[in-house]
Amino acid sequence: MTDSSFSKIAILDFGSQYTQVIARRVRECQVYSQIVRHDATADEIKALGANGLIFSGGPASVYAKDAPQLDPAIFELGIPILGICYGMQLMGHHLSGKVEHSERREYGSGQLHVAVPECKLFHGLGEMLDIWNSHGDKLTKLPRGFRTVATTDNSEFAAIEHPKKRFYGLQFHPEVAHTPRGKELIQNFVYEICGCKMDWTMGSFIEQTCSEIQAQVGEDHVVLGLSGGVDSSVAAALLHKAIGNQLTCVFVNNGLLRANEAETVQRVFGDNFHMKLKYVDATTQFLSKLKGITDPERKRKIIGNQFVRVFEEATKALTTKTKGKSKFKFLAQGTLYPDVIESVAIGGNPAALIKSHHNVGGLPKNMKFKLVEPLRQLFKDEVRLVGAQLGLPPEIVQRQPFPGPGLAVRILGEITRERLRVLREADTIVVSEMKAAGWYYKVWQSFAVLLPVRSVGVMGDERTYENTVALRIVESQDGMTADWVRLPYEILARISTRIINEVKGVNRVCYDISSKPPATIEWE
Repeated sequence: MTDSSFSKIAILDFGSQYTQVIARRVRECQVYSQIVRHDATADEIKALGANGLIFSGGPASVYAKDAPQLDPAIFELGIPILGICYGMQLMGHHLSGKVEHSERREYGSGQLHVAVPECKLFHGLGEMLDIWNSHGDKLTKLPRGFRTVATTDNSEFAAIEHPKKRFYGLQFHPEVAHTPRGKELIQNFVYEICGCKMDWTMGSFIEQTCSEIQAQVGEDHVVLGLSGGVDSSVAAALLHKAIGNQLTCVFVNNGLLRANEAETVQRVFGDNFHMKLKYVDATTQFLSKLKGITDPERKRKIIGNQFVRVFEEATKALTTKTKGKSKFKFLAQGTLYPDVIESVAIGGNPAALIKSHHNVGGLPKNMKFKLVEPLRQLFKDEVRLVGAQLGLPPEIVQRQPFPGPGLAVRILGEITRERLRVLREADTIVVSEMKAAGWYYKVWQSFAVLLPVRSVGVMGDERTYENTVALRIVESQDGMTADWVRLPYEILARISTRIINEVKGVNRVCYDISSKPPATIEWE
């Protein structure tokens, strides 16, 4: 989204684990934010039409050989800049200041003493702030034209400003929750210093994005792989609003879906929204390819490759005759903001990727489509708001995240029809009990995992040797970190009792109390 009528803050990403949090804090001000690579040129930044820039933190030292740098011409653009941690040090490094390794590192909580309360950045925040630090280097010499506005016990330059150029630097992290008034500080930068307006709303996003889709697609046709999840569903609804019958959705049943998934998708999108929808039941093909496979990565690759083949066949069968053209010109994907950012590594670093995202970079070279990604600048909760505004039912919009490879990543070991039956039945009980107890929409994810472990049990007067199911229920803001939910014992007991009593083949239920990190949310 590049419309200059919106206020905008651009964030240069130097590899901080908190870069997306900065973007979120700006969005919470109802101001549009966009993360860009640290090596974006000044001309590219200027073309964005940003009202201000934020330099993120990062794990490197500015004086290291391979440290990510920036285009110095950015400092001549005449727009306000806020440097955070590494971003501040980089600003000092480029503008005649000096950065050195600190003998006393600062990690964790600290106190900030505001020496210049009239500084716009600290307007209304008082003279003492609780802050969160995470750095081993520090600024030891001010750049020309700058002054100190706040200090900590370990740094006389904990916050600096160049009033005339409207450049600001913070040694601490205002974006994290551990800096309680950090959001107000960011608001001061966004509103008072950059002059941004509160004009980022879902209504304005829908209107603008529909115009962009219409301009990009013209009279051509678009095909979208519909999974029934939140992202692809909202992308489908948004595209349908923009181009109507120029959109065709292909829903592939890979045999790894939740119970009643195929029926729900066809009812919502085919019957209710009257979209062009082609349903392909490829259960047999997928399960035959997965026979005997136990390695998680091999499962993912097989499912991804098979999906491409089935999707290609379905698309060829749906040749669109428009002005002599026989094929779709565009492929739509429900790629989200975190997918895009997490899938781009910076130089030799920044954050190691946990796994590739199935929506990003996965377009086969022999598929001659142009991409349409209407959600690529949104976070998950923003996508839900768009979906609700477009009229999608709560059962779609509020659905918990579901992995692209489906139940295959929740069955440890070989995938068989029998093991899928066991997991589906257990999963249905988890969802129904969570909803009945009013907990389903309070947590990030709640699901069952079928383990490759059998144990002895007693049912009636007989010994059993059956499967084990693990429950995974976590809370999270964005899926990047997560903690296990302290669910009331009576709910856990009800879920466990129902699974053991109702799901043939299970005699033991366990509860996963691992956080992310070090564990991941999904088991595979």
